[in-house]
Amino acid sequence: MNSPSLKKGKEIILPSHVLDLTLGPDDYLYAACLDGGIYETSLHGETKENAYQELARHENYASGVNWSASQNTLVSASYDGDLKWIDLKEKKAIRSIQAHRFWSWQSRISPDGTCIASTTGQYLCGGYKYEPAPETEPSVKVFEIASGKLLYSLSHTPPVQSVAFSHDGKLLAAGNLMGEVILWDLSQGGKEIARINTPDFTGWGIIKGHYYTGGVYALHFSPDDQSLYLAGMGTTRDPAAGNGKQLWQKYTWQEGVKKDSAASDGEIGEGLMETLAFHPGGEFFVMAGRLFKGQWNAALFDHQSGSKVHEQNVGFRISSSVFTPDGKSLILAGGVNQDNPAEEKKWGRIIIYDVLG
Repeated sequence: MNSPSLKKGKEIILPSHVLDLTLGPDDYLYAACLDGGIYETSLHGETKENAYQELARHENYASGVNWSASQNTLVSASYDGDLKWIDLKEKKAIRSIQAHRFWSWQSRISPDGTCIASTTGQYLCGGYKYEPAPETEPSVKVFEIASGKLLYSLSHTPPVQSVAFSHDGKLLAAGNLMGEVILWDLSQGGKEIARINTPDFTGWGIIKGHYYTGGVYALHFSPDDQSLYLAGMGTTRDPAAGNGKQLWQKYTWQEGVKKDSAASDGEIGEGLMETLAFHPGGEFFVMAGRLFKGQWNAALFDHQSGSKVHEQNVGFRISSSVFTPDGKSLILAGGVNQDNPAEEKKWGRIIIYDVLG
């Protein structure tokens, strides 16, 4: 295979910033947006501002949307702490449960579609060093899709901003603000099997604000489930600027936690990286987010060497990424600058790229 590259295709405009995106049946796309809406649009439909339909609405930012093919169900999550089950035929929510008392930061469906994991946690000062206070509720929960039943309640240090299942569904990983990642074995009842601690993904602010910032915003198991990728933002002394390194790191844990590889300083810039996704072929992955300084805010990296093979400045902040199952398209979603919030403006964006090479 030649080095992969991206060619811009269709752009879809949505009412507000897209925080999460999933690909459903028949090439339909489902977006969770900052205005609380869960929207349906199409991978192959017309390109126009009203080429979407609202399916459900949360009372706060909609932070997650997940399609379960095996259960034929769409499940959304929000900063209101609720999970909603959405019937695509009826175009409405049919079940709602309170998963957390605080925000659902990120939610992910298991590979077999039978359960969903959601993370939460509020950053409250826990001591003189401004370290996060202990959790007031379990930071990671796993629910059964068919019934909505709570299957696992797992402890972590809040806020927990990312979560991922292994491809075989046996392992669950979750990462937080402090660069701490815990791995649990769900086949052993949720037993903790490893803990990664990397200070590279968190920073202590001394300019404009004195608090920790950054964190692990995306997690993804390698195609063979033998390693775990972390993505987020490197250390920064100005929390308001978001000018830490664009960063990913790769870890193994089977014979003790070990960092195998990481983004090269010569290939990255500055900004918060919010999403990481593997191409179905497994040869490369995309990391994307918000650009502060540098040449790109979406880039493709070779899985084996870790080298950057393609870069793209999309022109807006990216919060979610997904490849189509055939690997021919990459879908990036987020939002352009809102400018004046008082103005009526549709600022959510989905761009579909052709994957070449």
